[in-house]
Amino acid sequence: MKKSICLFCANYLPNLGGVERYVNNLAKQLVSFGHDVTIVTSNVFDLPGYEVSNEGVEIFRMPCYNVMKGRYPILKKNQEFKELDKKLSQKHFDIAVINARFYIHSVYAAKFAYKNNIPSITIEHGSSHLSVNNKVLDFFGAIYEHCLTRVLKKYCKDYYGVSQAACDWSGHFGIKSKGMLYNAIDIDNIKQLEKENTISYRKEYNIPKDATVITYTGRLVKEKGSYELAKAFHSLGDSNAYLIIAGEGEQSEKIKTVSDQNDRIIMLGKIDFNHIVALLCEADIFCLPTVYPEGLPTSILEAVALKNFVVTTTVGGAKELITDDSMGILINDNAVPKIAQALQKAISDKDYRLAATQKCYQRLIQDFTWETTAKKLESLVK
Repeated sequence: MKKSICLFCANYLPNLGGVERYVNNLAKQLVSFGHDVTIVTSNVFDLPGYEVSNEGVEIFRMPCYNVMKGRYPILKKNQEFKELDKKLSQKHFDIAVINARFYIHSVYAAKFAYKNNIPSITIEHGSSHLSVNNKVLDFFGAIYEHCLTRVLKKYCKDYYGVSQAACDWSGHFGIKSKGMLYNAIDIDNIKQLEKENTISYRKEYNIPKDATVITYTGRLVKEKGSYELAKAFHSLGDSNAYLIIAGEGEQSEKIKTVSDQNDRIIMLGKIDFNHIVALLCEADIFCLPTVYPEGLPTSILEAVALKNFVVTTTVGGAKELITDDSMGILINDNAVPKIAQALQKAISDKDYRLAATQKCYQRLIQDFTWETTAKKLESLVK
């Protein structure tokens, strides 16, 4: 039976963060099941306040203040907001799905659902407090997050996580999660893009066929460890390995100081999803040395889908996909020597790397697809 599902997320496309991609892919899968889907987000990019996507998804973009360069949008309750809120209230939803607990947008979503008698759930996407790498600001940020969560809990009673790590983190706020709605991958779409791909980064940058290519895709922020990765790679001194970094952010200049000393470190800047697929098609190893409070990083799922061996940290939900060393390498933190040691092992033992990649891929397609996650959400609605 067709249901009407409203997905709330503080940020959405064209921003390419993990939560944004989670909501986009979940929406497309639910539409393919025959449901009506509405997305309510913040108008960070000054786009139309209301439109319908090519997939038939209604998108409401609420006016906002772009705090932290849009990373933490705060709703602007002006006349346009009131008009969009009124239009939204006239719709009849079977469930409201609130993504990420720590936004003012999420509190608005919970209050909206409560006021309109709509059942709601909140999906946790993190695994620790957010950090801006300032002890004083982080301290007050944690207090703020607890206060915001206390308000949210008054209006929303049911909580899930994109991984077990996310569910465990909810317990820090006195929340008992009801289960997982895993972050996932559209394997068919990725395989189709792989089939249609005509881009070759190896050819463009004259990388030998027998060379080992290591990649990083994502924001170049301190917490993600991209700078530490560049330093670790440079320390290897391996003349037959290359590191390709795709993304942009505050660490770009620091990484460039390393790449200027090593012509086997290639910085691509920000690239779209088709180019990410093309890059991962030709890569051997994907490295995400993150200390960010990840739920379950989409970039890791994409890398595994395209048969990349993964080196990452135990932070967040990656350990639920890579359950032991037979599937990849997990390190406790992103210290440069630890990253270098893990990369060296993956580069030098090709047989181990290929066997681990295949085993991890089989686990991915069994438990981490959007069809599986959307069916679980569908059962909650029913």
